[in-house]
Amino acid sequence: MSTPTATSTPDASAPVLSYSPVVLPVPGRPVDLQLRVSAPATGADLPVILLSHGHGPSNNLSSLNGYAPLASFWAAHGFVVVQPTHLTSRTLSHLVAGAPGAPDFWRSRAEDMSRVLDRLDVVERTVPQLAGRIDAAKVAVVGHSLGGFTAALLLGAGLNDPVTGDTVHLAEPRIKAGVLLAAPGRGGAVFNGPMAEQWPIIGAVDFSTMTAPALVVAGDKDDSRHFTDMGPEWHADPYTLAPGPKTLLTLFGAEHGLGGIAGYDAAETTDENPERVAALARLTAAYLRTRFHPGAPAWRTACEALTTGPDAVGRVASK
Repeated sequence: MSTPTATSTPDASAPVLSYSPVVLPVPGRPVDLQLRVSAPATGADLPVILLSHGHGPSNNLSSLNGYAPLASFWAAHGFVVVQPTHLTSRTLSHLVAGAPGAPDFWRSRAEDMSRVLDRLDVVERTVPQLAGRIDAAKVAVVGHSLGGFTAALLLGAGLNDPVTGDTVHLAEPRIKAGVLLAAPGRGGAVFNGPMAEQWPIIGAVDFSTMTAPALVVAGDKDDSRHFTDMGPEWHADPYTLAPGPKTLLTLFGAEHGLGGIAGYDAAETTDENPERVAALARLTAAYLRTRFHPGAPAWRTACEALTTGPDAVGRVASK
């Protein structure tokens, strides 16, 4: 349990503007790329968070309509949050079935983020009251679950394509830092669960080239036995197997939903805990704030409040 101070919610004095859909036509993509953009109502030189959704059982949480508990907090605290609907979204299943890259669309998911950055000026002009307020030099990527897999590729992880055998790199140099939330871990012998054969791409990632700074968040109760018998430590692999600078936040009692980050009151959340979600929102915002403003005390202050003492929500390690 965290203290009352630690479980702060978005400041009511910092209203958020959320606009959707922003539609970016993409030649060759089965459907146009649709985005939700959330931003504080005031402020300039705003850093950008590209938020990659996971692949859960709900229809709309894995789309631009999900992850409000995080997106709203980050926007209220000075970030522009861009949420694409990837082709893996259940909202698009009837439109993209059988399209090249199905069902995992791993390359398309990463390319979606590069396309957003290619046309960030269009996004900025399209969203009312946002023009001239973005700092395009400060871009981070955050991904949950399959979104963490996407974020890893954008941060430099390599991939051995199980279809072609080719080594693929989709690193996006315009992304300066990232946060991986309950991301998949290693392949090899430990990638032995009943879903491993259906999703071989998950076990094809090489974290040794993921050189960009990142915060890896793992729940100590997130036991993904459908992919591995390694236990919750599997989700720490993007920290363990990647070079620094990396930070690992292990959340106590957290399962794959990390308390319910995919949506407010989501029935699929197995570990519903609003306090944990609020703490995670604060810690991730603080991590990125300090990454974009070296020397800023935000990360240190948040860690002191949330990861020390008897009410700590988790523990932190760095390398």
